[in-house]
Amino acid sequence: MQSDVTRSVALAASVLPFVVFDIIKVLLPTLVSAATSPLVSPARVWVGRDTEVTEDQMDIGYLTRRTTRSLDTLDPRASALKLESEASWTHRDLHLRSNAYANALCEMGVRKGDRVGILLHNCLEYWALYFAVAKLGGIAVRLNFRLSSDEFAYVLNDSGTKVLCFHSNLAGRIDGIKDSVPVKEYVCFPYERSDAPGWASPSKVLEDWSTEEVPDPGTRPSDPVMLMYTSGTTGRPKGALWTHDGTLWFLAMQQMKWNFGPDTVYMASGPLYHVAGIEDLAMPVLLAGGTAVFIKSGGFSIERTLDVIEKECVTDCHLFPFMIYDLLNSPSLTDRDLSTLRRIFTGGDPVLPWAVEQLHERLPGVDLVQIYGLTEGTAIATALDPSDVERKGHTIGKPMPLTEIEVVDEDGKPVATGKVGEICIRSPAVSPEYWEKPEETASTFVEGWCRTGDLGSVDEDGYLAIAGRKKDMIRSGGENVYPAEIEGVLIRHPAVEDVAVIGVPDPKYIEMVCAVIVPKRDEAPTEEEIVEYTTDHLASYKKPRKVVFVDELPRTASGKIQKYLLKAEYSS
Repeated sequence: MQSDVTRSVALAASVLPFVVFDIIKVLLPTLVSAATSPLVSPARVWVGRDTEVTEDQMDIGYLTRRTTRSLDTLDPRASALKLESEASWTHRDLHLRSNAYANALCEMGVRKGDRVGILLHNCLEYWALYFAVAKLGGIAVRLNFRLSSDEFAYVLNDSGTKVLCFHSNLAGRIDGIKDSVPVKEYVCFPYERSDAPGWASPSKVLEDWSTEEVPDPGTRPSDPVMLMYTSGTTGRPKGALWTHDGTLWFLAMQQMKWNFGPDTVYMASGPLYHVAGIEDLAMPVLLAGGTAVFIKSGGFSIERTLDVIEKECVTDCHLFPFMIYDLLNSPSLTDRDLSTLRRIFTGGDPVLPWAVEQLHERLPGVDLVQIYGLTEGTAIATALDPSDVERKGHTIGKPMPLTEIEVVDEDGKPVATGKVGEICIRSPAVSPEYWEKPEETASTFVEGWCRTGDLGSVDEDGYLAIAGRKKDMIRSGGENVYPAEIEGVLIRHPAVEDVAVIGVPDPKYIEMVCAVIVPKRDEAPTEEEIVEYTTDHLASYKKPRKVVFVDELPRTASGKIQKYLLKAEYSS
């Protein structure tokens, strides 16, 4: 196995930028150890500040430190970050600002292993805080600004956050819980016209500090750098831990796949608290010396997004499926100059066939890349290449570089081709553990593999297709029913805009199929019409026995349907 991995890296050296090869060279022993070990520990352990460090040093701060090296691997004066078409920083700006923040946080008492919460809307300062915490050997806790006060309290207590940096308009949700959480220091960043509370220090306290490098905290590649609380499609979120080496591997994997360069201008459409905002695509673009542009938080507008793509000459962007539908329905699309746009990345849900067809017709020079992953199990684990979209559009493609995927049964044994089983992922980017959740860690991270809880199957050509969440599988009358199959049929009904299929209790069959449907505007389908439509497409036991019509489906920030909320509402 070691020779195979070494040969792969040697091949990568011939086609990758030197900066990526340097990362792979340093991290290679970790990968070889994982690949050759008969039993991989489900959790990595980080060391304290006084522990002797013997392995090669490589941490995520490398991305900004290289702006100071005499042997440059990028132009430090080149644009690194932009907030829409407004404020921007160079690579050098990002390095200096993150150094100032790091020195200030160090003065506040932040040390290696301490957790620093980031509760900000999309802004340049978000990136500086992330790198500042990383340079100190701390752990950045990226908080979803849509959470309620109770949810903030849970995450802050669960993570043991020591310092919380937040935007002023969110102070009201923190004020009532600040006495019940372990936070010692609050730092408030101004947002629009909202005032900073008296119990928090102004963000200026982070800026008026030296831009020199902070003292080396002795960070090891396997030390944690970020704590991301899962979006919660099944209830209370769990903190997925990301390490320096796992993050660097993830960037290298994406660079190997898509070969970003200094001329890449990538636009992220999602929130920075999510991996889709930073680690997915944006950070590897920075690694390659390119520019990452991101959209302001709140009030998503496809017209504003198109303005940014057009004005900033965006080459690559990430749009969730609903954003693609908005784009195709935009009356201004034909008048736009999108000639620089080469690729649209998407994920969360499959893109509907009509949208794939229209995208090819209306933007013929733009490739569509569908990606699949999860925060704790490799954020992009598979990708469906543009050349396969028409032929294999119902799948999520094949594994990313350095990624293994198995579909297994209840006993953990691989299933036959075409059979449904649980998707398991192994890569250098798999999270080592859930924060302070040993039981969940032990059940999810098994012998180096992440058991995703997603159901899928592999076809005869080696493409992976999703069948739904394992916990969402419906057991009706002794049969296994997979919601994704039924949803795939119902979404083709001409009056259906969106759909989610769940199992609800049934006294006779244990569970029955319930379809929760969002009708298209000016359409009013009936329950009988919906059930009748499935007759020619589904076996009788798969047909919905209950149909509910709603205005919208509850979704997470990454676009995933929160089926547990639907089950709670319609199971009675």
